[in-house]
Amino acid sequence: MSILSDPQKMKKKAFISGPILGMETNQGYRQKITAFLRRADFDVIDPWNREKVLYKGDDRCWWDKVPTFDFIQRDLDDADRCDIMVVYLPILSAGACMEMFYAKMKGKKIIVVSEIDCLSPWIIAHSDIVLKNIDQLEDTLKKF
Repeated sequence: MSILSDPQKMKKKAFISGPILGMETNQGYRQKITAFLRRADFDVIDPWNREKVLYKGDDRCWWDKVPTFDFIQRDLDDADRCDIMVVYLPILSAGACMEMFYAKMKGKKIIVVSEIDCLSPWIIAHSDIVLKNIDQLEDTLKKF
């Protein structure tokens, strides 16, 4: 049996979700999460790698100039391909919350990392695990 036909040998995939809008120059958390995921033997899906070029300019509301559905559909397709989603919420993010909701409805495991006090019941209800600190993530990933 080849590795391609044996699901036991396939690497799990993890999607990194987190705020971009308003944090365009503060995406360093993604490198830390990526390192944790790779050490836990996950393939990493990070839409920032594809989308960061769109956030480089000074054009406000640039998304009004691109096909909105196509832009969002790529993120949803990424969520479909993942086994788990790591949602980093140092601030609330409409996009990250929508990705999380979508992934949970598709049966994906959701890990939320947020220091926000009193997270919305919506976030808690759609999470499998809620961590208060990003440094707790590495040990948590060993359980998957």
